[in-house]
Amino acid sequence: MLRDEKITLRSRLGFIGLGYLGSRIAKRLAAAGFPMVVYDLDSTKAGELVALGAKVARHPGELTSEVDVVLSSLPDDRAVEAVYLGPGNVLGSARPNTRIIELSTISPETARELHRAALKVDVCAVDVAVSGSTKSAEAGALTLFGGGEREVFEATEAIFSAIAKQWFYMGPSGSGVAMKLVVNGLLGVGMQAIAEAAALGERLGLPRDLLLDTLAKTAVVAPAHAGKLATAKKNDYTPQFPIRLMHKDFGLVLAAAAPHGLSLPVTEAAAAVNSAEAQSGIEEDFSAVIRRMEQQAGAEKAPAA
Repeated sequence: MLRDEKITLRSRLGFIGLGYLGSRIAKRLAAAGFPMVVYDLDSTKAGELVALGAKVARHPGELTSEVDVVLSSLPDDRAVEAVYLGPGNVLGSARPNTRIIELSTISPETARELHRAALKVDVCAVDVAVSGSTKSAEAGALTLFGGGEREVFEATEAIFSAIAKQWFYMGPSGSGVAMKLVVNGLLGVGMQAIAEAAALGERLGLPRDLLLDTLAKTAVVAPAHAGKLATAKKNDYTPQFPIRLMHKDFGLVLAAAAPHGLSLPVTEAAAAVNSAEAQSGIEEDFSAVIRRMEQQAGAEKAPAA
């Protein structure tokens, strides 16, 4: 498959990593009709995909040898390095001209390292960072940011159209995940700002339900945050975007800024609260910082209006 040859429904896809987003993206692709081979460390996660006709690989190398395109959605840089660069890695089994679409939120340097390693074995690797919740993934309404060769990115439209509502080419390798760090930094800071606003409002005597309902309808709350107020109203912090992953992303943002001497004081403050909440070890949504700020402010003890 040449770099500018378009991917079609006949292209055989391999998918590695069936976590919160990965499983939903893979199901969208299988339902669209792509022949698929999937792999996850936890083989039980593949059940729904098998029902859609996917084959389960015993290891990443087996998957890679059978497909034209490898997609992966993994938790962090270390997992990406293990899959692509470690023992029995994907690149060691990939056929020439295989395409890799790395969907994970990782550092720009790791994305560039993967790109360089892929080129050495005549494989094309692009970083296509994913923005959106699990509900967005289920609906095929994600936003994608791409980095790498433009022709490879543009030839992948058939995959993108099955999982996303919009996608943007951002530039050379590493640019896709760089844009994701920009977006997720804003996402995390915005969530902390909302948590503080909610705590303040309750402390000033505003009824909690009315406060959260009204705040969600104002122009200052982004659509990505509005739904979090509805679930927080019910004290429901079931993970759509786990706080441990937001914690990881805050770390990536601050690490990316450091070499440039860039101070991000608001991000640092938001990251500290996020980190404290993540230390509970409970698998909750990143919006759980709302509850934390309410508790810190003693908002639950505020006098009635």
